Amino acid sequence: MALRRSHLKIALVEQGVPRRPGGWDQRIYAYSPASAAFLAELGVWAHLDHARLTPVAEMLIHGDAGGSLRFEAYESGLSELAWIGESSLVHVELWESLKRQHNVTLFCPGVPAALDVTDGAATVRLQDGRTLSAALVVGADGRDSWVRREAGIGAAVTPYGEMGVVANFRCALPHRGTAFQWFTQEGVLAWLPLADGMVSIVWSAADALAGELLALPDADFCARVAAAGEHRLGRFELVSPRAAFPLRLMRTETAVSARIALVGDAAHAIHPLSGHGINLGFQDARVLAEVLGGLPAWRDPGELPVLRSYARRRAEEPFLLQYATHGLSRLFGSANPLAAALRNAGMNLTGQLPVVKNALVRYAANGRL
Repeated sequence: MALRRSHLKIALVEQGVPRRPGGWDQRIYAYSPASAAFLAELGVWAHLDHARLTPVAEMLIHGDAGGSLRFEAYESGLSELAWIGESSLVHVELWESLKRQHNVTLFCPGVPAALDVTDGAATVRLQDGRTLSAALVVGADGRDSWVRREAGIGAAVTPYGEMGVVANFRCALPHRGTAFQWFTQEGVLAWLPLADGMVSIVWSAADALAGELLALPDADFCARVAAAGEHRLGRFELVSPRAAFPLRLMRTETAVSARIALVGDAAHAIHPLSGHGINLGFQDARVLAEVLGGLPAWRDPGELPVLRSYARRRAEEPFLLQYATHGLSRLFGSANPLAAALRNAGMNLTGQLPVVKNALVRYAANGRL
């Protein structure tokens, strides 16, 4: 959609039409102010059902040995720290807009089967026999990217030995737009405020504990999650099925090669404790569209110098967030008493330094200081 005003002709290969679930989507994202602004530029944000979007006014973070940190939107000069909403809410609206976009052809259902890259073009053969030829192939197909693999771009994967357990709950007490996060001996637990007095949780737990949480009866699971969050919002009632996904750090050798560009999780996978993966993907898309849309009509969009311009502009933010979240995960995963003292002291010290704290908020919100 960000290339809707360009001279480029675009094909989108998608396995299936996105749909809204009957109830609440299990997949919940924290959309940063920068991502919300990008979606507004595309004309998407205004068409979303804002009754299902919740602004985060405050975030409370708790360590495992007395450390705490509080971020407030007002203190940092922001109207909100993030917006919490369902993945399908945005996905479906993007799809409806793409169906009307003059320079886009949708191949759906479509599953790629083979990729061939030459000096002049990249060719993708679909499973049904159709063949597409283009100057550039963009891999926006997730952390197990088919495009990345077929293009021969290597990726170093570090499993965390953890699962992200997700579910939505109705809570007895109002959350008042507050997000909570606990770093505990049982992993990192986040509560994200949803509309209608609900919260979505992401519990990054060791594989054994995750299996235990998934196997609990509903009532016991609700009680376990409420207790892990110190009963801050009273009793919990489960309103969506539980789900879990394996957590891993993934670093690619490069985000680009001849006639190939990677965006989102295909280019970089991070630990979910920062809640920033979706926002990295949106900013990848924004920058790549700026680079491609700014080319004169005679310029080849698949040329390596063009793609390296995109890669340079998107090198810093994913790198910093990958290493910051990886470091925090390892630091809080250590049972060493010295590590515990350091991490909680660091959390308290950060809370006492408004300049540092506000800089962290601005970077999370906008991808820059």
